[in-house]
Amino acid sequence: MNVKFAKRAAVVAGAVVLGTTLVTTTAQADPPTYRQLVGVGSDTTQDVMNGLGNTIDDSDGSPSSKLIASYDATGSATIQTRPDPTVCKGLTRPNGSGAGVNALRADIAAGTHCYDFARSSSAPNASGQFTFIPFGIDAVAPAVRGDSLIGSDIDSAELVNAYNCKDTAGNPLNPTAGIYPTLNGKTVHPLIPQAGSGTRKFWASKMGIDANNLPWCVSDVAKDGSIVEEHDGSSLQRTAAVDGAEDVVPFSIAQWIAQTNGVAPNRVHGAVLESVDGTSPRSGSDLNTSFPYNREVYNVLQSSRIANDSIDPDYYFAFVGGTSDVCNNTAVINLYGFGTDPNCGSTALSGRDLV
Repeated sequence: MNVKFAKRAAVVAGAVVLGTTLVTTTAQADPPTYRQLVGVGSDTTQDVMNGLGNTIDDSDGSPSSKLIASYDATGSATIQTRPDPTVCKGLTRPNGSGAGVNALRADIAAGTHCYDFARSSSAPNASGQFTFIPFGIDAVAPAVRGDSLIGSDIDSAELVNAYNCKDTAGNPLNPTAGIYPTLNGKTVHPLIPQAGSGTRKFWASKMGIDANNLPWCVSDVAKDGSIVEEHDGSSLQRTAAVDGAEDVVPFSIAQWIAQTNGVAPNRVHGAVLESVDGTSPRSGSDLNTSFPYNREVYNVLQSSRIANDSIDPDYYFAFVGGTSDVCNNTAVINLYGFGTDPNCGSTALSGRDLV
């Protein structure tokens, strides 16, 4: 065993103890220093990966005392991920799971090594060069404004009809008539996050719609003309269009918890999460993992770099296996609203891609 490998083993062994010492301040948008393992992509998991990045040490302290650099989905238009000013500078910030995986794919093809992993809230659905490693459980709930007249519980069949631009009996609504669908007797304007969003893809699959060709009444543009960003309640309006419809939008329960408990930047803007079929999105102050629309969240790695633990020990031990650096920090994962995943660190989803 080489020296660095031995240091890495010691860090992993001590992570269970160290993981209970949590930083409770809001995670910064981007890491303050250049770090060895760089990740981009999903808005849903950006904050928990920031928290893990501020917790997990680099065994050799190079180029930083911390191992993981997680760059937010939104912020400045460009980012720089390596200290060399001629390399990995002026990179377009990837916004969303799809954008993160695409950036990693392009980086591997170019051999520039600007990125090491992508954050994804969407599961893979095709063969490819990546391994999707789960690390937490999330669920997505319909969210409305705090002053909504819809009520506190939504019927799932009615919700699906609304996102398919149908009435409560399942009959298609005529777009030229300007009549929008309803939830609990209240007219609604269904919203969905921006293109490339893992939550958009996930929600579309649950609603039975095409994420790339939205039904006429579903929009990824808010009333003010801005793109609907994931897990940001500022898009929600009580008068979303000339029809006077209330807005409804999918919102990560883990993100809502993290934002309201102060460990993630608060973008809730008064949005409240709806129960579905009588099932609450939360169990006490925690995520209800039995909520109907639950999902795993992933870090996406290059499969060839984790074929065994000696190719790139830091990369491997950061993410792979139930005793990896990430999986040993369950307390941090839970603090950011995610449920504990019994599959944390699994490489079962290898040879996959996100399309």
